[in-house]
Amino acid sequence: MLKIVPEKQHRFAVEVVRTLREAGFMSYLAGGCVRDQLLGRTPHDYDVVTDATPEQVRGLFTHRRTLAIGAAFGVISVLGPRGAGAIEVATFRRDAAYSDGRHPDSVTYSDAREDALRRDFTINGLFYDPVEEAVIDFVGGQEDLAAGLIRAIGEPGKRFAEDKLRLLRAVRFAAAFGFALEDRTHHTIREMAAEVTVVSAERIAAEIRRMLVSSGRATAVRLLLDTRLADAVLPEVVPKDQPGRDRLERTLALLDRLRRPSFSLALAALLHGWVDARQAEQACRRWKLPNKVTERTAWLVAEHGSLAGAESMRWSALQKRLVSPGIEELLSLAEAAASADDREATEVDFCRTLLAQPRGILDPPPLVTGDDLGRRGLLPGPAYRTLLARIRDAQLDGEVHTKHEALALADRLISQERSEHGQEAEEENAQSERTASETPPAVGRRKETEGR
Repeated sequence: MLKIVPEKQHRFAVEVVRTLREAGFMSYLAGGCVRDQLLGRTPHDYDVVTDATPEQVRGLFTHRRTLAIGAAFGVISVLGPRGAGAIEVATFRRDAAYSDGRHPDSVTYSDAREDALRRDFTINGLFYDPVEEAVIDFVGGQEDLAAGLIRAIGEPGKRFAEDKLRLLRAVRFAAAFGFALEDRTHHTIREMAAEVTVVSAERIAAEIRRMLVSSGRATAVRLLLDTRLADAVLPEVVPKDQPGRDRLERTLALLDRLRRPSFSLALAALLHGWVDARQAEQACRRWKLPNKVTERTAWLVAEHGSLAGAESMRWSALQKRLVSPGIEELLSLAEAAASADDREATEVDFCRTLLAQPRGILDPPPLVTGDDLGRRGLLPGPAYRTLLARIRDAQLDGEVHTKHEALALADRLISQERSEHGQEAEEENAQSERTASETPPAVGRRKETEGR
């Protein structure tokens, strides 16, 4: 995927607006890019609105440079030069009913004011004219930006009924910008929180991911709890009593101390004090997260705290964690936990020192392989894996140093295993014989019963 250069993307967006204006159409930058510019942030992408129809947009920019994937909703993507990405150009519109609580059943082309009034929040309903360098505000978005408020446009209940994902988006925007939820908007979210479950699991997960990887992640979780959205999407972390509330405060402190976490790390930090690895995996499956994210999250939940006392831990136990693919995230989790507890992360420093060793020392090749065990008549299976692990531990702990010593240990362990199995079989046979001799014949029992 080609990297987007913000400066090139901005120039191209302005060029699209100018091209539409020069062709006689009204055109503005719209939505999040206007909001971000007014907040002094670099926009992640740019959207353009216009009174040109999709067919007119394609005719102006040519079919070769445009994609009509969103044409049913009046949206055409205009492809830019290298590094500029694509700009979505949407025709001013009003939306029909949202039967599925997510998408309008149909759209009708309209004017700029109606297009602004159909949007979600006032801070996202702003337009900007880059030619005249003027903000066009039909919804009071500039006032709410200045006041630090997330306010639904028009009637909050109607806005959220149109698209239930907006319930989560309101929380995400509030946390990301450090804004407050306007009172009516806040009240309506609490009243409608349970309805968010009509949104697909993937879209819910996408919003949660964006919350948790942002710097406002702890605030986002507080807002999810305060608005009752957590009851629907994150029931695992809803405290039921005072110990639960105390645990929540530590969880939020830990989240706040993570530095640029991956989604897996942030999610594990949120869940680890509330669920075990199996339950964490179930939560990930509920959101239909990718297997890689699910497995890493569950592993981090299972291993949290496993580095405590690393300095005195057997090398064979510590080494397995240090060579795991998720070790950097585990160290970050341990470091954040130490900071939340106001203590030194000595175990993290110790582990980082060990990780600085050459790979050949940190993770030397095994002295014995599965092929070696196969030549000794041992078939693959649980015992096979256990034996390999025991020999590997002995190697790491310095109990064997050469292949010859490792194979000798393997022979002793195999002999011991077979001896133990033989003894168990003898005991089982003896027990069976005792049971048979102590049990009266069935016929005899039946005759005794009949006699009584």
